[in-house]
Amino acid sequence: MDPDYSAQDVARCDLCKTAIAQSYCDFCHANICTPCIGIHISNEYDKHKIVAIHQRKSTLIYPKCETHQNKTCKYQCKECNIFLCSRCLASKQHNQEHEFFELEEVFSSKKEHIKGDTKELDNQILPAYEDIANDLEMQIASLDDEYKKLTTEMSKQREEIHREVDNAFDQMEKDIGEIKVKHHSILQKHLDEIKQLQSLMKQTLLALNEMEESNEVSPTILYSSKIEEFSKLPPKVNISIPKFIPKQMEREELCSFIGKLTPLSITLEERVSTAKKPNTSVRELLDQPEALNTIKTGYKRLRSVTCLNDEQIWTSGMGADIKCFNIQGVLLKTIQTKSGWWPRDIAVDRDGALLFSDWITRTVYKVKNDQTEKIITLQGWAPNNLCVTSSGDLLVTMYSNDRTQSKVVRYSGSIVKQTIQFDDEGQPLYSENTAIKYISENRNLDICMADCTAGAVVVVNQTGKLQFRYTGHPSPTKNKPFEPRGITTDSHGRILTADRDNHCIHILDTNGHFLRYIDNCDLKNPYGLCVDSNDNLFVCEYYTGNIKKIRYIK
Repeated sequence: MDPDYSAQDVARCDLCKTAIAQSYCDFCHANICTPCIGIHISNEYDKHKIVAIHQRKSTLIYPKCETHQNKTCKYQCKECNIFLCSRCLASKQHNQEHEFFELEEVFSSKKEHIKGDTKELDNQILPAYEDIANDLEMQIASLDDEYKKLTTEMSKQREEIHREVDNAFDQMEKDIGEIKVKHHSILQKHLDEIKQLQSLMKQTLLALNEMEESNEVSPTILYSSKIEEFSKLPPKVNISIPKFIPKQMEREELCSFIGKLTPLSITLEERVSTAKKPNTSVRELLDQPEALNTIKTGYKRLRSVTCLNDEQIWTSGMGADIKCFNIQGVLLKTIQTKSGWWPRDIAVDRDGALLFSDWITRTVYKVKNDQTEKIITLQGWAPNNLCVTSSGDLLVTMYSNDRTQSKVVRYSGSIVKQTIQFDDEGQPLYSENTAIKYISENRNLDICMADCTAGAVVVVNQTGKLQFRYTGHPSPTKNKPFEPRGITTDSHGRILTADRDNHCIHILDTNGHFLRYIDNCDLKNPYGLCVDSNDNLFVCEYYTGNIKKIRYIK
């Protein structure tokens, strides 16, 4: 599709302001509808160049000659680096021994250079900075847990020493707090620098995109590449968490036997830029996804699937049984819900324990070593779908008892860390009265929700700020309303969501742009989704009770 003329950006006539433009004047740079062509060319007809709208901006805009009025410069002096018109050359006012270039050739060469820089910046350098920023953000996010472990270790030693040394311990805790602040400050400083560079690169990328679309010669000719500047990645910050080194307790000189904290260890490790090398890590989508095998679960209504590892999956549907299968389809284990009702959703935490939500008891349970325990019990709300994040937190979608509100809550263990419910204008992010709200965390830490009733995939960043809503992709073969069910993300940041009634999977990029469908594997009413570590896709077929394993990337 022509990016300059699409359903999302209809060109209107610049003369009548209302009709859709079918033509374009490449001399005047005006959009024109068919009835207005005659009006436009009524004066100075020989200067107009009317082309189809999709061929607009095909004529180069040469700079005006500063010496000869009404003349355009189509040449450039190699020695003087100035633009010249044909009259400048004919009048011999310029040194005839100088070598000249045709601007059209220079323009074409520079355009190719700009395209190369745009691709390298967009596909290689900027993602490298995003990875660096994500790593720093994850380090900052984990500081509380790491320092909590440090304090816990110190407290064990503290319990063995008499309370007279409390003041010494208090002073040491203060030291930890100061070190943590310093640690955080160092990481934040580097993160701020990275984000500042990212912002500059995004501004440069936007300028490059505008230059790619522009036919103005002067700024294109004068373009100077910043790739070399951006290619030098910042040094990697290595900071080790301080250690608490205890000492054996003795009754004399207690303070000297408490122990000590190691200082922050900070080193800067130079990063090696790989921006000049082709990016081979991104695996492309297959032209024709293929079903590798089918697992028959026995559910009459199959809703959820989650990977325990690359060889085993957990499944659940409208039944009290939660079943574990290997990828050959052999049933390995069955667990019963506490209430005897079907679970809303299932997930696996980083330790391999099974989590499931029970909307009857309003509780999220954890099953490990065949022991089931409550980890979250709600009042006034019912838990719905689950997602274990890369940091080990648990995201829970939930709805109020009166079904007038929906929200996402982030838990660390049983402690609430974050609630996501409203946008910046105080409006609800999610539809109210549906329990079908599957959720997944993307590799950039965005939180992606398939909101069935809203007919949308709603994506917020890790702070809860709305990034975009995807409401489906026009297709003559997909005539049912877009009502997404399951959702998952792969290692490349792609978002996959199940379109049950249209019997297909939508694949989006990280920014919510539609990439393609998976609709060729004889899918029947796809519902729950998950991917394994190799980006193999597991799809629940709602009514057949089958799970299909699909390979969709090369």
